Amino acid sequence: MSQRTEKVEKLIKELTANFLNKESTSASLISVTSISVSPDLKKATIFISVLPDSQEKTALLFAKRKRPEMREFLKKNMETKHIPFLEVEIDKGEKNRQKIDELLREK
Repeated sequence: MSQRTEKVEKLIKELTANFLNKESTSASLISVTSISVSPDLKKATIFISVLPDSQEKTALLFAKRKRPEMREFLKKNMETKHIPFLEVEIDKGEKNRQKIDELLREK
């Protein structure tokens, strides 16, 4: 991965986390766990985790609905010429890691 791609991912992660923190309600905690940007920087996938789990579906729908505003927020706060199109997904890897931690604690 190029240094430029890494910088863009880090900046998008920080900005989208700030945006979701400001826009979401206190019904759930939405955390941006990672970002995956395509090599041409035209697409970015935002991976989130949600607490409590029962609010996951609602939070995902909220984040997907807010993509246009999130992209506008990125435009205002990034100094790049092109802003990637955004996709939002639940971070299954993080969810699996939490489950493993929980199982290990039970032993």
